[in-house]
Amino acid sequence: MVTVRERTPADDPALARLFEEMQALYQRPCPPAESVLRDLAALPPGVTILVAEVDTVVGLAVFSPIYPGPGLSSGLFLKELFVSAPFRRAGVGTALMRAVAAFAVRHGHKRVDWTADRYKPELHAYYQGFGALKQEDKVFFRLMDDALDTLAKRR
Repeated sequence: MVTVRERTPADDPALARLFEEMQALYQRPCPPAESVLRDLAALPPGVTILVAEVDTVVGLAVFSPIYPGPGLSSGLFLKELFVSAPFRRAGVGTALMRAVAAFAVRHGHKRVDWTADRYKPELHAYYQGFGALKQEDKVFFRLMDDALDTLAKRR
């Protein structure tokens, strides 16, 4: 049985291992565990992490509130949804998505937004199975590294 709850500091070593697995899946470098643990201990205000347990922590959802949305209402932005490989297709991701939706409703948020890999139609179908609407009219942008620094210094 899958249990979903909010993260506690005691979960951080397990979360660091999940983040390492996630980074490897996406073929991205992962900072050292000590750095991940330090970042988890100093999360920015508003960040919520839900953990999914099946005897141990096997999945996570990371999200933050956003404003404004349609009708000037608030919402959540789901930044990460990740389930450890041995536990995929076992209801863990679905349990996490249900918990994110319940959190949104409980806190008066009117929507949940997230991104998905463009070329994974099975993932799109999974999310659409929850009733999520694919936003074909939106484009995702990212400002980072030198471009972020350059813009910050621009007068």
